[in-house]
Formats: sequence, structure tokens, C-alpha cells
Amino acid sequence: MRSSEIKELVAPRGSDGVRLDFRLLGNMVSPGARVLDVGCGNGELLAFLRDTRQVDGRGIELSREGVSACMAQGLSVIQGDADIDLADYPTDAFDYVILSQTIQATYQPKVVLEHLLRIGRRVIVSVPNFGYWKVRLHLALFGRMPMSKSLPYSWYDTPNIHFCTIRDFINLCDEVGAEMERAEALHANGKPMRFSLPWWVWNMFGEQGMFLLRRKDR
Repeated sequence: MRSSEIKELVAPRGSDGVRLDFRLLGNMVSPGARVLDVGCGNGELLAFLRDTRQVDGRGIELSREGVSACMAQGLSVIQGDADIDLADYPTDAFDYVILSQTIQATYQPKVVLEHLLRIGRRVIVSVPNFGYWKVRLHLALFGRMPMSKSLPYSWYDTPNIHFCTIRDFINLCDEVGAEMERAEALHANGKPMRFSLPWWVWNMFGEQGMFLLRRKDR
């Protein structure tokens, strides 16, 4: 996993400075839960969950800089690689395992998702939607990979090695036997699309997708 190379996204924030997608994600987590944040970066999400949901939080992060930033906030985070180290975690070790805006940067997304479903009783995954209409339009008009606030990379230095759409991720969930308890598509302003629309609409107009999952055998 190349999370050490992932730039901080210029994500929409509320008047209190909190990322809107983090607030939505936090609403999916039960207060006091045991949480593992995989690819936790600088610890912003984990600190938010600690302060607002009183979770017993742990993190795994590839970059030394990210681990140091987390520890400076009093967070319990270790340096590790999701593509390698998740196999060492025991089954049902956490109530929730979170992978926020990171699965596309792993080398084996399917294997990673299978481990998440094994380790956590619930799994929350958010993914950037490469089927978003602005991405499609930019490719159609200019024939080049787009750059934006949510995709702040040139094609040659991006850590996103597996480009997927919301529909692609839903298909992957079906393949690994994940049951979808909740699904949200987010507008570019960070707010969820409020209507139960067909998947193709979400796939076209949602800038990112967020999913609360569990194993079907639970």
C-alpha cells in the first residue's frame, strides 16, 4: 500500500472545520466501539472518532510521518502495510474496521477487503468514484487523466493504482460475500445524495461512495 505517498485531500469541511465525509462516517460508528483505522494518515479521522464517539481506537499507517503525527495526538498507531500486515490480526478483533479513501492505493484490494471483513464485525469503506461525471467529461474533452481537489495527482505520480467506480466496488462486495448495511453517495460538496436512486445515477453523480459492510454469515 502506498499511503505514505497519498496527499491530504482538499475535502469539504463544515463550519467547525471537520470534514463532512468524516462526520457522515462517524454516524455509522457506535459510541464506545473498538475501532481500527487502516491507512489512518495523520490521525484526523481517528482523533475525531475518539473525541465525538469515545471509541477505543487503534490505527495502522505506512508512513513514519503519519505515525508521528498520530502519536503526537495521543493516538495508538503502529507503522504497517495493509497489503501485508492485516493477515496478522485475529478474527473479530474490532467492532469496526475503517478504510477511508485508501483501498484504491492497495496492491490487492480484494484480499484487503476480505481481511477487513474477517477482522471487524463491521467494515466502513469510502472510495473515490472514478466514474464521476466530471472525470468522464474531462477524459472525453481533453483525452487526459483529470486533476482535481479530490484527485490531486498527475497520472505518473498517483498512488491510486486501482481505479474503480462505485459500481465496481459494489460488484467487489458481492464477490467477497459482503452484506451492505448502509450505502451513501456523496456530492462534491461532501453532502450525501438524499434520494434512493438507481446505482447508475450514483455512479455518474457521486464523487465518492461510503459503505457500511458486514460478512453475510453473521
